[in-house]
Amino acid sequence: MPNPTRRHSKSRRDKRRTHYKGVIPAVSNCPQCGAIKMPHRACPECGYYNGRKVVS
Repeated sequence: MPNPTRRHSKSRRDKRRTHYKGVIPAVSNCPQCGAIKMPHRACPECGYYNGRKVVS
């Protein structure tokens, strides 16, 4: 199998990695208690999801 004969420069390596970015997770407020929570998940503070108590 062919292998590269020369080493790629740091500039070329970094150009390839430009799209590898850290993403800030989305957050929303709980309608029951107002705590910050991740969307589409039960609230870690009060345990409500979609108006129902799902975690005791």
